[in-house]
Amino acid sequence: METALHQRIQAAGQQLATVLGAVETARISGEVEVFRLTIAGREELPIFITQADNQLLCICYVWTEADVLPARRLEMLEAMLDLNVAIPLSSFGRIADKYLLYGALACDAGTDDLVQDLLALSDNAIDALEAMAEYLH
Repeated sequence: METALHQRIQAAGQQLATVLGAVETARISGEVEVFRLTIAGREELPIFITQADNQLLCICYVWTEADVLPARRLEMLEAMLDLNVAIPLSSFGRIADKYLLYGALACDAGTDDLVQDLLALSDNAIDALEAMAEYLH
């Protein structure tokens, strides 16, 4: 059964495809409705989208704890805090041993707003990897 969230994500994926090329959306089975949006050429950085209470959450996992150079970990965390303000529409976070960038929108945000957030998050993930490369294996 296709939900309203699924329809919105498909519409956003189609709009993104006009800007970035091929975009694939897929529902991930589970108790919570989660979708994976994969952009051609950025397959290693899929975006996961879900609805929580009154917001849409968009999450992109960028590296794991195992990827961090142990001697540079504290420096990396400080750099992430410093960069948080400079990354539009995204923030750094961590779930268990996975570092991520995320964005949130109101549930009633329009498709254009969702597309803008997804595009910014994808671009920011690439920029974050480049900015943090010196702290990673």
